[in-house]
Amino acid sequence: MMDTETKTGKTIRAALYARVSTADKDQNPETQLLPLREFAQANGWQVTEYVDCASAGDLKGRTAWTAMMDAASKRKLDLVVVWKLDRAFRSVAHASATVGHLRRWGVGLRSYMEQWLDTSGTNPVGELMFNILTSFAEFEKALIAQRVRAGMARAKAEGVHCGRPRKVKPGPAAPSAREVAA
Repeated sequence: MMDTETKTGKTIRAALYARVSTADKDQNPETQLLPLREFAQANGWQVTEYVDCASAGDLKGRTAWTAMMDAASKRKLDLVVVWKLDRAFRSVAHASATVGHLRRWGVGLRSYMEQWLDTSGTNPVGELMFNILTSFAEFEKALIAQRVRAGMARAKAEGVHCGRPRKVKPGPAAPSAREVAA
């Protein structure tokens, strides 16, 4: 089903949002953007792309996210499309608050990988599933953090240093230029 027009008959203005956590580890936002572009093109949407290279919790570093939300608040967008919910939100509270803002501005949210997710107001099941999935995402994040803490505790018990490098103790003072010249 093509979804090219809003209720007013205008072409849908869609924001495609992609985020990678870091520039290393061979992460490339094109992995997310290529299918998002194809999806938008198949639906006939007018597209603006927003891309961040920052962790989900780094809202200051997520300048594209901020710009996209600003455009949404000014009603320059009809729809936000993300690769997956975890690319957009850091917690259930963040997801819920963001969707609340988007609703007030008349902007829907869709997820490419979670195709049942549609908060544009046309699908009550999409709303329910959004709330359930964001809860599971936060639960998974908490489990990962718990496993990391357990692994660090085990490593510490085995005498392995975890965390920042220890302070380097200063060695003998280097000779001054005067001492070298003498």
